[in-house]
Amino acid sequence: MDFPENEKQSLNFIEQIIEEDLKNNKNEGRIHLRFPPEPNGYLHIGHAKSICLNFGLANHYNGLCNLRFDDTNPEKEDVEYVESIMEDIQWLGFEWDKEAYYASDYFEQLYDWAVKLIKDGKAYVDEQPQSLISEQRGVPTRPGINSPYRDRPVDESLRLFEGMKNGEFETGAMILRAKIDMSSPNMHMRDPIMYRILHQEHHRSGDKWCIYPMYDYAHGQSDFIEGITHSVCTLEFEIHRPLYDWFLDQIVEGDYRPRQIEFARLNLSYTVMSKRKLLQLVEEKLVNGWDDPRMPTISGLRRRGYTPESIRRFAERIGVAKRDNVIDVGLLEFSVREHLNEKAPRVFAVLNPVKVVITNYPEGQSEEVELINNPEDPKGGSRMVPFSREIYIERDDFMEDPPKKFFRMGPGREVRLKGAYIVKCEDFKKDENGAITEIYCTADMDSKSGGAGASRKVKGTLHWVSAQHAIDAEVRVYDRLFLDEDPAGHKDKDFKDFMNPESLKVLPACKLEPSLASVQTGESFQFQRLGYFCVDKDSTEGHLVFNRTVPLRDSWSKRKK
Repeated sequence: MDFPENEKQSLNFIEQIIEEDLKNNKNEGRIHLRFPPEPNGYLHIGHAKSICLNFGLANHYNGLCNLRFDDTNPEKEDVEYVESIMEDIQWLGFEWDKEAYYASDYFEQLYDWAVKLIKDGKAYVDEQPQSLISEQRGVPTRPGINSPYRDRPVDESLRLFEGMKNGEFETGAMILRAKIDMSSPNMHMRDPIMYRILHQEHHRSGDKWCIYPMYDYAHGQSDFIEGITHSVCTLEFEIHRPLYDWFLDQIVEGDYRPRQIEFARLNLSYTVMSKRKLLQLVEEKLVNGWDDPRMPTISGLRRRGYTPESIRRFAERIGVAKRDNVIDVGLLEFSVREHLNEKAPRVFAVLNPVKVVITNYPEGQSEEVELINNPEDPKGGSRMVPFSREIYIERDDFMEDPPKKFFRMGPGREVRLKGAYIVKCEDFKKDENGAITEIYCTADMDSKSGGAGASRKVKGTLHWVSAQHAIDAEVRVYDRLFLDEDPAGHKDKDFKDFMNPESLKVLPACKLEPSLASVQTGESFQFQRLGYFCVDKDSTEGHLVFNRTVPLRDSWSKRKK
């Protein structure tokens, strides 16, 4: 496991259930789970929690975990989503049992079971408009009204259902409903819809079907077909469980049956987790696609520089709860910062450069200084970085009239250039707008490592890049997409009203040390004193693009005060 040993947790309530089932040899001691996404969007960090839970439990108990696409709504589904979901799961470090499964592969069996329910007097075809059916269902505190078609003869429902399947009726003309209990306080048990007519091509079955099963009907039956033992889902399906069990009651013979268990979904502060809202951001071009690094999608987090290990750590840290709660997004940021601190090489990058000329350093001369790649990694090694007469430092590291506790560069002040010399600012030059264009320093030539003054202490240490050897790069500084902790929780406002106008700043003229010239997409680094950054897929030969993953420390809490 990637999780620190000193933070291991006790058994959660799902593990306790599984342990008890194993003790009682339930389902012959088999442990078989599944991750069942609907292919109607990209997966987000909430799905990552479910992926880690389901695949993690299967791994822990030497069981199996299926990937099954619950593809019962062709209006919203796409092969693009199927492929992205597979990529995300594998990137997180998990493999599903055998090939991926699809609910659409079971359409024949689901249809046959629906026919069985009609023959058993437990389902009927209803021709009323959806608005009237919804009205008849009533409210939880008052019984619903039976459909006039509820006692329709079995033969008639069978004939109409077959006609629905054969394409004899228009979309929405009629539906198949289960006959359960119109007076149940659980609205899901009031004769729920099993099938609807939809003349829409399916991404796998093409135009073979024009009726499609509803999720509540298909889901539990698919679990049964696959031999699932523990159907772990999020808390909003708790009220669906009686219906899940009712449908299984109609087909199960023998001792085996799946068990649905609900856990609290992940709610993350400063984030929206609704697929519908995320799709809205994409379609309205408020973000640059599903993998925009500001999005909470797994592909967005990956592009931003999050690691699979950090997301798995985060999922284990937050644990499995029985009741909904909100997790501070700062914990997710801490998890990636913690992992990158362990693995990311340290490098020099100047994001807002101003030139420094070291006037007593020989013109045309350069040398190399040795720097440790990562002090947290015993095997990280070191690298050689060129130093020359002209260097770049961060513009914010110089002040013309610095306050007393400003320990960076200013007139008459000394600072150490990390790994190199102590320099003293002697003068500077401005342009017509008053902006600093060049800073002039002298170096203590004995202050470099190995020199007589190497041990001399000064209060400030700056990173730098040799101007002669620097490579150019574009750096995209990403921040949280929303300013409000619960952007979707305001009834009187649109969640988009809380978007952070400074969630992306593009810095087009950054200077990087030359060791970064041959980096690959996805590689992560710590830009010293600045944060963690990764190489973006937009990088091309001669044009490097880096994304900021997270700053070195959590600066957000300070901004809220």
